[in-house]
Amino acid sequence: MLLGSVEPGDMVFAAADIFNDGEVPGLAADALIAGRGQRGVLINTGHFEEMPSRTFYLVRFEDDAGQLGPPVGVWAEELSTLEQSEAS
Repeated sequence: MLLGSVEPGDMVFAAADIFNDGEVPGLAADALIAGRGQRGVLINTGHFEEMPSRTFYLVRFEDDAGQLGPPVGVWAEELSTLEQSEAS
């Protein structure tokens, strides 16, 4: 599945480590939100007014207990539709 064809509710994976850039309240700055390969669910997609040609993805990643974390905004290059074992 191409990332461009994902829809809300689809499973995605972190393509790289994702750290808090200050957008997630209650987490320390630079806290690890999702490690490479960590599973998440796509909540929504959108665009920033300043960058209308670039798609922004709102994702909730699972923690070690399988609970969904807070929604975080990520770019396409930070996501994959393949688990790390499939991508290798």
